[in-house]
Amino acid sequence: MEFTEAYKLTGPCCFSPNARYLAVAADYRLVIRDVLTLKVVQLFSCLDKISYIEWALDSEYILCGVYKKPLIQAWSLTQPEWTCKIDEGPAGIAYARWSPDSRHILTTTDFQLRLTVWSLVNTACVHVQWPKHTSKGVSFTKDGRFAAICTRRDCKDYINLLSCHTWEIMGVFSVDTLDLADIEWSPDDSAIVIWDSPLEYKVLIYSPDGRCLFRYLAYESGLGVKSVAWSPCGQFLAVGSYDQMLRVLNHLTWKIFAEFMHLSNVRNPYCSSVLKEVDEPLQLDMSGLCLDDDFMQGNSENSSEGPYRVRYKLMELPITLPSQKPPVDKPNPKQGIGLLSWSNDSQYIFTRNDSMPTVLWIWDIRHLELAATLVQKEPIRAAAWDPTNPRLVLCTGSSHLYMWTPSGACCVNIPLPQFTISDLKWSSDGSCLLLKDRDSFCCASVPMLPDSGDDSSDD
Repeated sequence: MEFTEAYKLTGPCCFSPNARYLAVAADYRLVIRDVLTLKVVQLFSCLDKISYIEWALDSEYILCGVYKKPLIQAWSLTQPEWTCKIDEGPAGIAYARWSPDSRHILTTTDFQLRLTVWSLVNTACVHVQWPKHTSKGVSFTKDGRFAAICTRRDCKDYINLLSCHTWEIMGVFSVDTLDLADIEWSPDDSAIVIWDSPLEYKVLIYSPDGRCLFRYLAYESGLGVKSVAWSPCGQFLAVGSYDQMLRVLNHLTWKIFAEFMHLSNVRNPYCSSVLKEVDEPLQLDMSGLCLDDDFMQGNSENSSEGPYRVRYKLMELPITLPSQKPPVDKPNPKQGIGLLSWSNDSQYIFTRNDSMPTVLWIWDIRHLELAATLVQKEPIRAAAWDPTNPRLVLCTGSSHLYMWTPSGACCVNIPLPQFTISDLKWSSDGSCLLLKDRDSFCCASVPMLPDSGDDSSDD
């Protein structure tokens, strides 16, 4: 992998959908860089510090949330003189997003008073009263024709279906939830999944005309659903729960066909590999050899031992995975499946059980088994699949990037001084990785997947 130098940032940054540009917030400025060269191609000035950035799907427009004012500013890359400012007045603006046609902006006011659709074509606007959430509760069909917006009135949750062409309400129906948490269209646009708040375990599948196709309750008298994700193929729905289990439903019968447990004690027989991050001292002949600072990487505990490399070690079973018990007297307990995501081919899904924050589980849906378990030294900050291949990268706030493929796993050292990875994002074509530190970022070009690999690698 090849890494660029570090560049300053003070806020969010993200790739454009066409993978050609990178938008970076630097104080009051929005910097647009070319992904290949990282040269500045556009520079826009905001009225205050940038809180949020989002590209339009056509990569021609970009909006910035300046929530301290509060207002929204938008620009065009093809027409630098064009600009747009959206101000809701006393109602404020808590969140903004693009519509699929890249010509409308949806804003939500403070206290969820209303959701407004602003047109960039004719300056018209449409209001939807009492949206349920600020940044959640809105989902668009994959073809971009319809939007499902959650609202709440008279202590009941509703789904409003809007046409993204005219923004007229095509239908409204109530849903059987106590306190709706979020919704998501299926990838084939044939159904909408709705799940309830953690206080009520309930997953509901609705048709666009308001018919309830399936109601799933795994258990009662306990915290319920924590995370939900459709597979890219649309055939599977993964549900992560507070009981530390992952359940997968199929789209034909909406029945559970797989349940995966996250056990702290791993014993034989066990078909998958457990890979643990370890520090391995290097045995070098120091005569006539000079090591530079990038190679002499060490932490405070083992720096006295000399140079070392970070690698994955294949562990022998049985093994006890590091875990923590959440306190019973505090809200939002750190347990359950807080992180899950599908690979682009829908064959793999990774999960993180929040009571074991240093462990990442990778499940093989095709064979209904655990493919690998990665045990890190520090809690996992972020993980993401390559959009084009079954390749997974993750970070833990260290100076290393961790990568897994079906053929093996490796640890890659970042050759930048004092650079620790707190977040990461893929470009849409899978050719580039954005790595974020607290106040800087760098990019890494990612090579093609090799035909074979092993379970460990040098830095």
